[in-house]
Amino acid sequence: MNQNVTRREMLAAAAAAGVGLWTAGHARAAEFKTTIHKAMIDSPTEPALKKLKDAGFEGIETNQWNVTPEQAAKGRKIAEKLGMKIHSVLFGWANFNQKDRVEKDVANVEKALHACKGYGASALLLVPCLIGGMPMPKAWEFELDFDPKTGKLNRVVAGDNSKYEAYIKAQNEATAASRKAVRRLIPTAEKTGVIIALENVWNNLWVKPAFFAQFINSFRNRWVQCYFDIGNHVKYAPAEEWIRALGKTIVKLHVKDFKLNPNGQDGNFVHPRDGSVDWPLVRQELEKIGYNDWMTIEDGGLELEEFSRRLDLIVAGK
Repeated sequence: MNQNVTRREMLAAAAAAGVGLWTAGHARAAEFKTTIHKAMIDSPTEPALKKLKDAGFEGIETNQWNVTPEQAAKGRKIAEKLGMKIHSVLFGWANFNQKDRVEKDVANVEKALHACKGYGASALLLVPCLIGGMPMPKAWEFELDFDPKTGKLNRVVAGDNSKYEAYIKAQNEATAASRKAVRRLIPTAEKTGVIIALENVWNNLWVKPAFFAQFINSFRNRWVQCYFDIGNHVKYAPAEEWIRALGKTIVKLHVKDFKLNPNGQDGNFVHPRDGSVDWPLVRQELEKIGYNDWMTIEDGGLELEEFSRRLDLIVAGK
């Protein structure tokens, strides 16, 4: 009798524990009020979109910006027929700091913004320019000093900066040229209803969170915001620090990972969840800034279903 009672008690306790575990699990899943959607970079064709949908994705980012609004609208119809979304367009690199290229690139970005409208996309990924070819600090050596009002860079490392004078000058010139060009694009962004989402992709510019945030915020315009690539910035500072600094200016996210060397210096790109990014902490920081938009995998080499599974874990905060 005592043995049966003990057994019943054990079963009851186990059941209670199971309910507790179930509740805890759902509490973790429900702790996020923000909703994040899953995407890959791909073409707006029916075979590509269907394959992604079958793997668990909800939409795409396309790099096919050099199309007419009418051509883009055809892609939008294909996506909508499948219950998918073309949420952004990847323009990529511009050359706003090159006088012989700026007019052509401004015109191309304007064309891309109109394509975005045709696709039904809400943002255009734009990297304003690139600098290089002169001595620069290593990623872990940067200690920036800049004017918080103007964004003018005064120092890039502690101590003597004479070695980096050319880099500091190039940075300041690129910032000024980029501001000028992007401001020219704001009327088109407003007309099309598409956000210019600026990204710094190892272009040797705005390499620290506060510095990039100052650049984005200097426009003081709702049509100029930030496209944050979670893996690209790891070598300069942890992803969570970038998110805290950039805050609500982040309108789109690229997902990949970067594995730092044991000494915390340099490293290599790896698949999401295989590197140094603290993904649960990243998810918490995205919740704090109220991020309700898309995460787009910018990676290859795994099955779509595996990318989808990993992204599910990231969205769940695991």
